[in-house]
Amino acid sequence: MLQLFSVTRGVSLLAATAMLALPVAAQSSKTPKYSNEFLNIGVGARALGMGKVQVSLTNDATSGYWNPAGLVNQTHKYDGVLMHSELFSGVVKNDYAAFSMPLDQQSAIGVSVMRLGVDNIADTRNLINEYGYVDYSKIEYFSVADYALLLSYARKLSSVEGLSVGANAKIIYRNIGKFANGYGFGIDAGVQYNRNGWNLGLMARDITTTFTQWTINADEYRKGANSAVAIGNDAIPTNSSEITLPRLVLGVGRRFELPKQFSALVAADLETTTDGKRNTLISSKAVSADPSAGLELGYRNLVFLRGGVGNFQKIQDFAVSSTGTYNSSWKGQYSLGAGVAISGLRVDLALSRLAIEKLGSSSQSNSLIVSLGYGFK
Repeated sequence: MLQLFSVTRGVSLLAATAMLALPVAAQSSKTPKYSNEFLNIGVGARALGMGKVQVSLTNDATSGYWNPAGLVNQTHKYDGVLMHSELFSGVVKNDYAAFSMPLDQQSAIGVSVMRLGVDNIADTRNLINEYGYVDYSKIEYFSVADYALLLSYARKLSSVEGLSVGANAKIIYRNIGKFANGYGFGIDAGVQYNRNGWNLGLMARDITTTFTQWTINADEYRKGANSAVAIGNDAIPTNSSEITLPRLVLGVGRRFELPKQFSALVAADLETTTDGKRNTLISSKAVSADPSAGLELGYRNLVFLRGGVGNFQKIQDFAVSSTGTYNSSWKGQYSLGAGVAISGLRVDLALSRLAIEKLGSSSQSNSLIVSLGYGFK
């Protein structure tokens, strides 16, 4: 989905064809880097406002995403969450819904649905008719979107007080208009331990590796008067598969009670990937690790202010230094958030700043995330 971020409304087929490079890459590697990366953007404005440090803290319906072991720790019998965010000036839409409930005093279940997509992409292959004239009625529109369904189960372990385990079964559907679609399946597993104000968590995503099978509609590539120009010298992709390697997230958190009914929640996560060298603070050919940290200040458990930082990347400047080389510096993804919780209703907002700079500019891309949560007995 990284290619989607450069898409603008009304793109020509040349831009749309570039997005199809994802299935093409899958032909050359069974384990491409950043496979199913849309599943790692994060959900819930509370979590995103804290820099996504949730593995040890999560205890509501979003636990199905962050760490299913947290489902047994939710404070309400039934809990639901809705979230909507827009990236890159509204080009990319990110939507999420989740619901969770207990089965008994020791176990709980949850279901989560996610969609990340770009809509209304113009297919202009037939814009010029057989007489050489522009015919706008021939423009068709399509969407590029990724979907995920997570079915979660969690259980408390009576042998150790405060210890719970959980797992996800996830089904993935990825669609690129009429051109291609992919189906995938994978398993996640998590552990959470809460004792004496300390919160510890471990989440293993794609623990069995996640398999995605791509099906290519080659006929759609060949349609249209300008298809030869759009495809160029690139070969038409063929059916292929890709494997998403495991990702481990270790988290720790601590809650502090402050004077005058204030409280502070401090947490940190260390996310480790196994698909090769990435642009992270800790990077090697075998694994790469990215630390993040977050803070939540609360008043009477009603009003909250949040902040977080993570996703550190080395960004190369486009200005040439005196030595004739390009300068580079480490930049992170910073976030701020606020929330209100009244009678089971939770309204959260987050503003996240991506560590991605525009060409020749120091400005960065901001995204606003809104989520609603409601818990009831």
